[in-house]
Amino acid sequence: MSTSIGTDFKVADLSLAEFGRKEIGLAEHEMPGLMSIREEYADAQPLRGARITGSLHMTVQTAVLIETLRDLGADVRWASCNIFSTQDHAAAAVAVGRDGTPEDPQGTPVFAWKGETLPEYWWCTKQALLWPDGNGGFSGPNMILDDGGDATMLVHRGAAYEKAGVVPNPDTAESEEFEVFLTLLGESVKEDAQRWTGVAAGVKGVTEETTTGVLRLYELARAGELLFPAINVNDSVTKSKFDNLYGCRHSLIDGINRGTDVMIGGKVAVVFGYGDVGKGCAESLRGQGARVIVTEIDPICA
Repeated sequence: MSTSIGTDFKVADLSLAEFGRKEIGLAEHEMPGLMSIREEYADAQPLRGARITGSLHMTVQTAVLIETLRDLGADVRWASCNIFSTQDHAAAAVAVGRDGTPEDPQGTPVFAWKGETLPEYWWCTKQALLWPDGNGGFSGPNMILDDGGDATMLVHRGAAYEKAGVVPNPDTAESEEFEVFLTLLGESVKEDAQRWTGVAAGVKGVTEETTTGVLRLYELARAGELLFPAINVNDSVTKSKFDNLYGCRHSLIDGINRGTDVMIGGKVAVVFGYGDVGKGCAESLRGQGARVIVTEIDPICA
């Protein structure tokens, strides 16, 4: 049974939900794996009791994943892992839900819109990690689905700074984004000096979908600082051989066209790295008539 989520979400425009719902229907047709999982396991509710925080591009395809997790019994909160990748109609449809309306949203708490500022981005990530408990307090997830490692980093750095009793001065940050990150954690520690320590203690595990995020996790593990088990989704065959190669080959040109509307034919394009992602990008650019130059330091990939 669906219930109202009130104002526990933030998206660009709920009126886009109807359009988003139509595109989600098209995406469901192209994602038979998730649809078969819904059909087979919805009655068993294997994810009942799971509180899943997702930090992943908020697209129509992600919407199918979110609603599949919900159908299997999970409680879900979501944020995008990129300030520009959110499809606003998809975010609106997820917030409204299948049975809700823009006036009475009954979907999933989602915090994402296209064109977020850095402070907004980290605010959204924080919201996705905190479940209101109804008494003015918060609990955390017991699972994290991460893409890029930002949600995982927020929990780990937050817990580490709480243990140290101090958050580094944002003025010492080496980048604008890290300055924003430290500012958010400084404010958070003032609100609750044990918030992220408590969140970390409740997390049973994280899945990570990117090379960058996996490298961060391995660094934490080597230093003995990884606070909960992690699953390396990025290096699984079904991810790297499909998403990295074919997904990038499909989406790179689409993203460039949407963002710049510049003709690729005749341009000189340089691809840094020739792993699965680089191969897909090079094929995509070459297919549009670009002269492609590849650089690679790994002799095997080269």
